[in-house]
Amino acid sequence: MARRFLSWSFCIVLAFAAFSSVATAQLPAKPENLQVLPKDMPTDSVVAIMRGFAMALGVRCQFCHVERAAAPGAQPGPGAGGPFQNFDFKLDDKKEKKTARVMLRMVDSINSAYLTKIPERDDPPTNVGCVTCHRGLNKPRTIETVLLNTTARLGVDSAIVRYRSLRNDMTSGKYDFGEQPVMEAAQALIKQAKYDDAIKLLQMDQEFYPNSVIIDFQLAEAYIAKGDKDAGIARLRAVLTKNPNDRRARARLQQLGVQP
Repeated sequence: MARRFLSWSFCIVLAFAAFSSVATAQLPAKPENLQVLPKDMPTDSVVAIMRGFAMALGVRCQFCHVERAAAPGAQPGPGAGGPFQNFDFKLDDKKEKKTARVMLRMVDSINSAYLTKIPERDDPPTNVGCVTCHRGLNKPRTIETVLLNTTARLGVDSAIVRYRSLRNDMTSGKYDFGEQPVMEAAQALIKQAKYDDAIKLLQMDQEFYPNSVIIDFQLAEAYIAKGDKDAGIARLRAVLTKNPNDRRARARLQQLGVQP
């Protein structure tokens, strides 16, 4: 299994295979306690792969590995406490390291057991890796999850502030800032009868996608569910202003006893 895993991580090795003699001297001569990667893999190759994982998750070595106290005068290294010799890489004390092994085996199963069954699979094959889900986050999560969790803990206004802050870093690719994720979060709030919170999210979404008829329609449904029929009708008419042939908006107005 470990050798199959290397098929998708090989590019990481190539990207990070060049290490200075100083850095190499700081590493253990031989990797210890390897349980997923091949036990005879050279140290520099192991470190190259680990660095690839760290980049995919946006973390440093100490996220998974035990770091000793920094020696006086130690030079800065991969962790907050200093260079590689300040880590005891063989220890399994951290739950993150144990979780990482589960994730690696999962990735191997996906690539070697499941994706191979896809008819007319790409050649060369498209495989998944850490970055597929993590995209620079140590724990994969979607923007709708961020919005819903923040709303539950701190309120919708804080969720909106959080969204705007994350949106300032759109180029990182960590989250999907299209119109749909916010609408999905709003729909979840509507199901919880949190209509005002849903409306605030949708109004924010519309700031970024002012021409979206889908947002108008969902706003209409949120207002109607709240009991504000007039506001709902106004949003349905906004849909028709943008798209006079929108059948769904026309049908909904007729259901409400209003002429389109």
